[in-house]
Amino acid sequence: MQVLDRVELYLVKTPLPAPHAPSWIPGTIRTQVSMCIVRFITDDGVEGWSGFPAAGRERAGLGDLLAGLFLGQDASDIETLSERIQIMAAGGNFNWWLEPAFWDIKAKTAGLPLYKYLGGSDDRLPLYASAGELKEPQARRDEAEERLSEGFRTMKIRVHDFDEAVDIEHISDIATYMQGRMKISVDCNQAFRLTQNGDAPLWSLDRAKRFVDAAADVGLAWVEEPLFGEWHEEIARLTAHSRVPVAGGELHVMGYRELARMLKMGCYNIYQPDAMWAGGIAQSLQMARLCREQGLKFTPHCWSNGFGFIANAHVFAASGFAGEALFEYPVAPPGWTPEGRDMIFTQPFLHDNGWFNMPQTPGLGFEIDQANLKKYGRCFFKASRKETHWMPEALSDF
Repeated sequence: MQVLDRVELYLVKTPLPAPHAPSWIPGTIRTQVSMCIVRFITDDGVEGWSGFPAAGRERAGLGDLLAGLFLGQDASDIETLSERIQIMAAGGNFNWWLEPAFWDIKAKTAGLPLYKYLGGSDDRLPLYASAGELKEPQARRDEAEERLSEGFRTMKIRVHDFDEAVDIEHISDIATYMQGRMKISVDCNQAFRLTQNGDAPLWSLDRAKRFVDAAADVGLAWVEEPLFGEWHEEIARLTAHSRVPVAGGELHVMGYRELARMLKMGCYNIYQPDAMWAGGIAQSLQMARLCREQGLKFTPHCWSNGFGFIANAHVFAASGFAGEALFEYPVAPPGWTPEGRDMIFTQPFLHDNGWFNMPQTPGLGFEIDQANLKKYGRCFFKASRKETHWMPEALSDF
């Protein structure tokens, strides 16, 4: 039996090439990619990595939980390891982002890229360009032209104005301008509220109905998360009303069971669970199978960091939906670029004329850039089955 023998935790902050203003966090300017990174090591030396967004030091106390719950466990037993992630959740810590590290170990041990280990055969994924910032109409037109020149045929924009007429103007302008050349979708970012740095609009069902009517009139490809994520009944009513597909499901931390209930209620036409939040890789694939059975679409959300992008790419490549849906490719230059997002890896995850070629190396398919890990990161916790080292002083200047 292959046993989880050691664990390490790092706080890493790599610089972005320019400031980035994410539309879903009003008043926030990002200048770096801040992550908590985990490294599990088995008794035979196989490493599994994963990483999750971290605003700062909020996960500094996570190490003791990881050591107590995971070290000594069978590295291949995803079901038991997932149950232990659920134990953490019972204590208030939702950490599905750990689960991809265990899959990384399993696939490396098998000598296969993860998606092939999971039974997938889609080596190339069709992409849509996922813009992450609010823009005025002319700037949005320029952005769409640039993405089109790079090979993308679909682009997702963002709206987040208090005045619904402004949001409707933005989707109408870009959809009309790009008509016949590029499909446009829109993320309303209404499923969750991140208002710590600025207020944000909260849509009602009536406002959402008016918006999807306008979106249908100009031929949008889909409307994403136009209502608060826990309003299951209202979402179902909106989807029943809408003439354009309604998508969502990225951050439902209860995972498959919640999303399956939402599916039975008729909440969305397109389900987009993110494995780093919504139950891990195994539950995301369960959801993909359910979508297939029910004749719905499936494509994961992946806007977080490079770990989130590649873990969800493996989910999509193993899901069988690559022939009928598009995978998200976050790109918002000059601030949010693959090269800036992926500095922790030896190679960024770049697209190829609007397609993504799945990595063919075993596991999740990346190598950690050890020089950048040392330069931009701090290891603040190490443990083995024999001893534990918690190093809060490593974060004192970070």
